[in-house]
Amino acid sequence: MELENQKDPKPGPTPDSSQPALTPQLNEPAPGSQLSHGLRWIFIGGRGLRAGWSVLVFLAFFITLVIVINTALLHFHLIRKGNDFAPSQLLFGEAGVLAALLIAAALVGLIEGRRILDYNLTGPRRPQHFFFGLAAGFLALSALVGVLAAGGWLHFGPVALSGAAIFKFGALWGCVFLAGGAVEEGLFRCYGLFTLARGINFWWALGVIALLCADIAFRVHGTAAWGVYVAALLGFFPCLLLHLKSAARSAFWCAAWVTSTLFGFLHVANPGEAWIGVFAAAFVGFVLCVSVRVTGSAWWAIGCHAAWDWGETYFYGTADSGLTPHGCYLTSHPAGNPLWSGGSVGPEGSVLVLGAILLLLAVVLAYGRLSVPVHAASQAAD
Repeated sequence: MELENQKDPKPGPTPDSSQPALTPQLNEPAPGSQLSHGLRWIFIGGRGLRAGWSVLVFLAFFITLVIVINTALLHFHLIRKGNDFAPSQLLFGEAGVLAALLIAAALVGLIEGRRILDYNLTGPRRPQHFFFGLAAGFLALSALVGVLAAGGWLHFGPVALSGAAIFKFGALWGCVFLAGGAVEEGLFRCYGLFTLARGINFWWALGVIALLCADIAFRVHGTAAWGVYVAALLGFFPCLLLHLKSAARSAFWCAAWVTSTLFGFLHVANPGEAWIGVFAAAFVGFVLCVSVRVTGSAWWAIGCHAAWDWGETYFYGTADSGLTPHGCYLTSHPAGNPLWSGGSVGPEGSVLVLGAILLLLAVVLAYGRLSVPVHAASQAAD
């Protein structure tokens, strides 16, 4: 399976450890060597195991491990079937998926000669990035909720918890969303983005996007699919332009296009989801890819993701991508036109969420320039 980006320049020396590195820096095979001929060429490229095969091997490990771990959790009654959006049920489920992800990444890493941290988890100032991501995610979500409340599209009820229950459920939801954020960022902005960025080109990216859109067209009935179509279309022209210019950084942005659109694609399955919510998931996925680019790692993204979901679900008590939570600090309900209120989807279904995501994009770009020199990150990535 050939996914190597033939237009990328030959990588230079491995960057200094103080520089964030987003793509592996391996030597190209010498012309005429065994690596460039025969059956081995199909599987091994200049940067190790070709990206397409790496993804297939990873998915085989990951899906198998998820099935095995979930079967064990069900057997011991630690989780149960259904869509009970409560922290006691979600915690073991998210922890099980996270364990499957870590084991699968470690196994693929052994094959590729990499550590888990090599998948966009190295780089400078990782604790700082994580905590600033936490702050940015909660504040951006709070800004969105504040605008909805001020406009009369979100009404708050009485506080639902008191005493020790506030801290108990706050901590439980915190663990759930920290694990959940680590899983989703680990899949899309760590392993997925890193692997595709070292071995994809525009045509392979377009093929993957086309398959996603075709699947949605035949399988999904309703407006939610349009969120995927819009995300696919918006990424098409920038990636095509980079391809036509033979830009060295095109592989990273093609990978960002694929992983972000796929992130929105997977949100279509959420009950009650609408097209704005699906597109918002893809859009925020792109912003989180940008955060990897400018900070040199996915730690900002993990913190931002976890804090956004925690604020939305536990603190403000709103629906999260169409899922209604239990055990929240505040109670709230949407009011008025769903286009503005988000309706059953929650704040992510409101058109105003696009403003909150643009705010996140501005914040991460400003933060990246202040904390990590962007040109250094870009040079290490290219």
